[in-house]
Amino acid sequence: MVLPQSPSDGGADDPSSELGAVASRPVLSDLTVIVPTVGRDVLSRAAISIARGSRWPSRMIVVDQSGGDLVEGLVERLTSAGIRIDRVPAPRRGVAAARNRGIEQVRTRWFVISDDDHDVSLPWLERMHHHLESGRAAIITGMVAPAAPGVPSSTMDEKPAVHTRPMLTRDPLFAGNMGTSMDVISLVGPFDEADALEGAEDNEWGYRAMRLGVPIVYAPDAKVIHLDWRDASGIEATYRRYARAQGAFYGKHLRRGDPFIALRAARDVVRGPWLLGRGVVSRNHELTMLGRAESSGILPGILSGIRIRDPSRRGGSRRS
Repeated sequence: MVLPQSPSDGGADDPSSELGAVASRPVLSDLTVIVPTVGRDVLSRAAISIARGSRWPSRMIVVDQSGGDLVEGLVERLTSAGIRIDRVPAPRRGVAAARNRGIEQVRTRWFVISDDDHDVSLPWLERMHHHLESGRAAIITGMVAPAAPGVPSSTMDEKPAVHTRPMLTRDPLFAGNMGTSMDVISLVGPFDEADALEGAEDNEWGYRAMRLGVPIVYAPDAKVIHLDWRDASGIEATYRRYARAQGAFYGKHLRRGDPFIALRAARDVVRGPWLLGRGVVSRNHELTMLGRAESSGILPGILSGIRIRDPSRRGGSRRS
């Protein structure tokens, strides 16, 4: 059965009508999919794009932080289509907490994560599985293409890469499109659920992983589309949150005396005003928003990160 593709090769244009057309797929018995959600309207499109893929996971875990009925209804519809899917309620908010609650439920060798505002390409899961099999003790992260200009947390680089050490200029992990093994989780530990890190929890986790010798493999053929649901003010607020959280990531490791992070933090403190000035001069609104966010957010974020309690005192799944 050949299913229609959206122009983005990402998934269904009309999620409510597409689910009934989905036929069963070969199942990857050693792989689980985790989808954290706060109950956004775009969740249906995200979940159904996984159902329409060329392969199905052994199990889909939807970590529900919504407190509403949308997720339950979607789970029922996907179950009726033949997908093994479980809803895991997660009262504690935050994407790090949601990812951790999902990972705690994994019983397969590998798992992949897709956010509730990502529309995955038809071969996404099959390609992630291929890279996981090839990479073994590695973290796989794929392309996150914006559905529209200005959508944050995107990467359109078409060149594959293997990152074995932290970089000065950026963080290579996009946890909304990632996969790894439970062995890697056992080594690195869970995502840090500290509120101050919300928005850079994946950067901090990926940094810890590379410091422990776990490579991050960028595989652009494992593609998702980051859906456009924020308005202009929402995008600006997201940039501010990301900048402050990035500063908290730096502060957490500065408190531990990390010289590399000291260099990164100094670079970003200088970069914010430079981006802001460049954006104002060039009348580039997006660059101006980014510069304003970094100028106002990095330093306060560093201070909040320094105050993050020692992980060993938090206990349970909140340790890092």
